[in-house]
Amino acid sequence: MKKDDETPFSYPVKVGHISANPVEVTISADAEERAGLAELWSVLEVKALSATFQVLRWKRDGVRLKGRVTADIVQACVVTLDPVESHIDEPVEVIFVPEGSKLARLPAATEGGEMLLDPDGPDAPEIFTGDTIDAGVVAAEHAALAIDPYPRKPDTAFAGHIESSEEDNRKPSPFAVLKDWKKD
Repeated sequence: MKKDDETPFSYPVKVGHISANPVEVTISADAEERAGLAELWSVLEVKALSATFQVLRWKRDGVRLKGRVTADIVQACVVTLDPVESHIDEPVEVIFVPEGSKLARLPAATEGGEMLLDPDGPDAPEIFTGDTIDAGVVAAEHAALAIDPYPRKPDTAFAGHIESSEEDNRKPSPFAVLKDWKKD
């Protein structure tokens, strides 16, 4: 039985004995894991989720996980609520460093207390404890980030949306109700 804080898709990889030669890891989610991911991601169904990674040493004590994640999911169309199938195919590259490593430190702040981060630069390394990383969590996270937040069936338009006009934005006159009033 899984605890509440556990992810529905987990695949621990022991990295304590990874040499300079990369190790290939191929994983895929079973039916129970896919059902858990569908609930976590708030989608109708996760038909498939798989990933192929190369696990290799990075610098002295770090680990690089590099590969691809693919998934087939079914979501509800934001207009019609009909099922919409989507295919996800994302590249993955994540660096892990052990807890307490000098490589895990964030860049030092400037004199004003600001941190200078490059938005186009590499991500900060992930920190792991012990001698295992979780390739399943990495695959699930990258697939979740690639999910279209507003899926729409092809050739579907939302006709119920009316743009407001300048006339709608004006305050109504308090005497507007009197214009239809007739004297007898």
